[in-house]
Amino acid sequence: MILGFLVLAARLFELQVIKGAYYRTASEENRIRHIPIPAKRGKIYARGGDVLTGREFAHITGFVSEINENEVGKIDPVCPDKGPMRFGQLVGRGGLNEKYNCILTGVDGAELIEVDTNGNKIRTLGIKKPMPGKDIRTTVDYGLQLKAAGILGQRKGAIVATDANGEVLVFYSGPTFDPNDIEKDLENKDLPFFNRVIGGTFHPGSVFKPVIVISALEESKIDKDYRFLDKGVIEIKTLYGNFSYSNWYFTQYGRTEGEIDLVRAIARSTDTFFYTIGEMVGPETIAKYADKFGLDKKTGIDIPGEIGGLIPTPDWKRKVKNENWFLGNTYHLAIGQGDIALTPIGLNQSISGIATGNLCRPNFVGEKKCKSLNLKKENLELVKEGMKKVCLDGGTGYTFFNYPEGVFCKTGTAEVGLDGDTHAWFTLFSDDIVLTVLVERGGEGSKVAGPVAREIMDYVYLRKNP
Repeated sequence: MILGFLVLAARLFELQVIKGAYYRTASEENRIRHIPIPAKRGKIYARGGDVLTGREFAHITGFVSEINENEVGKIDPVCPDKGPMRFGQLVGRGGLNEKYNCILTGVDGAELIEVDTNGNKIRTLGIKKPMPGKDIRTTVDYGLQLKAAGILGQRKGAIVATDANGEVLVFYSGPTFDPNDIEKDLENKDLPFFNRVIGGTFHPGSVFKPVIVISALEESKIDKDYRFLDKGVIEIKTLYGNFSYSNWYFTQYGRTEGEIDLVRAIARSTDTFFYTIGEMVGPETIAKYADKFGLDKKTGIDIPGEIGGLIPTPDWKRKVKNENWFLGNTYHLAIGQGDIALTPIGLNQSISGIATGNLCRPNFVGEKKCKSLNLKKENLELVKEGMKKVCLDGGTGYTFFNYPEGVFCKTGTAEVGLDGDTHAWFTLFSDDIVLTVLVERGGEGSKVAGPVAREIMDYVYLRKNP
């Protein structure tokens, strides 16, 4: 009996003295509850104040979803002040929601309450109010974005437009997805989650030709007085056989352009002219100027998922394909064919460079970041004169022949593989906008992408001139 009392006394001493504070705290916690108060997430607005939501805007905004098991308890190193992530918390996936997640995410609050033994609330002991996330106002033109999305619809392609400083006005990748119900689009074979504007590379065809002209002018291979006689076909004889490279006008209609200057060559997109000056410049120098225009790298646009373009060179071909470079490869490169592949956003940035002489980083929040291309003004003006005539009588951009304002254009029809499909391109700039349209495997640039560009520009013009 004495031993039993000693054991009991020892146990009581342990519970009351040694672990008393621990059990007291546990008891307090049983009757005091910590109730989280979720902070509201910030909203993403267009430049005019409209909230960007829905599938017209899905590739811009991305979407939000609850964090997964692997993310619970982790802290975003960009914003450690927001604390560890918890179950049920929303986080941005893709687009601006991911890029600016720390800004859009608020700081949760909490309510301390006292409860009875049944868990019913007795009283509030204190409240820490949540801090809502901050809103983001973008440069997106709400009406123009809706217009572009409505024109391209669910066709595979891309439309991107900026102002002269790189501010994004339109950013649409088709087909798109519903950010509020992503499950229904997961099985779509047309890949609606694939962001074609920044994540897809495509053969550019003739929309690459302005860069070829710039390289030839800057390297003094040609000048404003250069003349070229188009015979429809260029034939070359090699140890491997004889090869012919024709102009599109000769292939389609059996006709030639005759003697032309560089302005006319741009306006008519004369392939034989570009084969010739491409050979004069050479692939390494072409690649140098493509790099100057940023076509082989990311533009740095402020949403995730961007990739750079590919500008092939003899060294690249040896390393990647283990093949030699031939004159025919240079000819293909000079008209935007062969292995060259560009993103729509990269192409649009380069055309903006032709327009302004500056390379500006595309962005959604108005952070201007431009650098000079250090190109001769007279050379840029020659290219611009050619691009202006693309959309005048006799040029290839016939959908703009009666457009009421001056625009500077370039059409592009890029062959894809061996099945005869072609990407349809149309790019332009005016005082208000730099616009690029791609319809993936859509057909001829002037016939398919041109009407899309015209409809968008009609909207721009009518809004200015009601």
